[in-house]
Amino acid sequence: MTRHAPAPRQAEPVIDPDNAFLALGITARSAEVLAKREITEPTPIQTLCIPDALAGRDLCGKARTGSGKTLAFGIPLLEKMGKGRPRHPAAFVLVPTRELATQVMNAFAPIAATRGLRLLAVYGGVSLVPQIRAIAAGIDVVIATPGRLNDLLMRNEMSASEVRTVVIDEADQMADLGFLPQVRRIMDQVGEPRQTMLFSATLDGDIDLLVKKYQTDPVFHEAPAEEGEESVMLHRFIAVEPNDKVAVAAAIASGPERTIFFVRTQRAVERLAIQLNREGVPAATLHGRMSQPKRERALADFSSGRARVMVATNIAARGIHVDGIDIVVHHDPPEDAKTYLHRSGRTARAGASGVVVTLVEPEMAGEVHQLRRQAGLREAVVPMNAQDPRLADLTAWEPPLEELTQPRNAATPGFRGPQRQWGPPRGGQRRNQGGSGGRRY
Repeated sequence: MTRHAPAPRQAEPVIDPDNAFLALGITARSAEVLAKREITEPTPIQTLCIPDALAGRDLCGKARTGSGKTLAFGIPLLEKMGKGRPRHPAAFVLVPTRELATQVMNAFAPIAATRGLRLLAVYGGVSLVPQIRAIAAGIDVVIATPGRLNDLLMRNEMSASEVRTVVIDEADQMADLGFLPQVRRIMDQVGEPRQTMLFSATLDGDIDLLVKKYQTDPVFHEAPAEEGEESVMLHRFIAVEPNDKVAVAAAIASGPERTIFFVRTQRAVERLAIQLNREGVPAATLHGRMSQPKRERALADFSSGRARVMVATNIAARGIHVDGIDIVVHHDPPEDAKTYLHRSGRTARAGASGVVVTLVEPEMAGEVHQLRRQAGLREAVVPMNAQDPRLADLTAWEPPLEELTQPRNAATPGFRGPQRQWGPPRGGQRRNQGGSGGRRY
């Protein structure tokens, strides 16, 4: 549990009247807080969403990773919300992981402090007792994972009856992880009238259930890429023999400043970290069975550069914001194209460049071929061993391109063809417009 206490109220500041955030309708005090953090120009998703959110509209926001979604909902939420009472908070922000709960709260904290608002991040893996005590004392905004929030509600330690604003962040990951029943259980307890905002890098599939049941005439916003800030993401598919795979992985990780390896299971995380260490590449680890203090230390070490390499499960694929990741390695190929997208999105963020590598063992060839078709990637699979000089600089060579025809006898488990990616159901409004650049949170 992490908690932020409010700071004393301050006099209204004097700020540049041309500040772009003021034009969106936020107060000078909040604009000053942002300016102190070197945030002076709203990003496209912030420009799109803040006015409608301040007006109390239900909305869905879609933008790429690192585009500023957190402040797109955080600024209007904190600007317009009322105070909570003991055991009766005024707003919920639902997130899929403990790490994202902490990151969202830290992004909120400076503005919340100037408005005297109390924040609390609640998640599993830590004791309930401090969370219960904080809620009993009075909290305005609860930022929570669905499981722990439901636990508190079922124990009657907290009521949702006076919540008037709900944000569901990384909504599609909630669906992917099976959290939708818990999210719906929470939403069914939230009082009326309420404002509901959904944000994610993608919004499709089961998210329509939330839109149709819990939003009223929502406005849909999809932010375009910013001019001059197109990221460069290079894709490399490397065929490896099983007995050479770890050595190839170590060779990839030995050069860049920061590399993250994704594997499918918690046990595989620990095994690969040990194997890399034997190859002379120390690696931090991140997976769901680690205690919260260990997860926080691992992220802090990786973010600060004390650990240049991290091995993780998909828990790190969404909502974990670490700048400057040079290479993402799919040590185990992802389950589908969406997982490939979100894992890969840890690099090449906000105009930066990055390399995404998928290691392909012989028995995975058909699976990876199908993944490339779904993701629209034509880069060929190139055989390499640990002594291949191309591993030292993955940006210095270009793989050949190939036509991605349907392979004979290719297994396509769970693939249902193109999915509806975006669009307003039942008369919802969609607005797309530009915006200016700036630092992202």
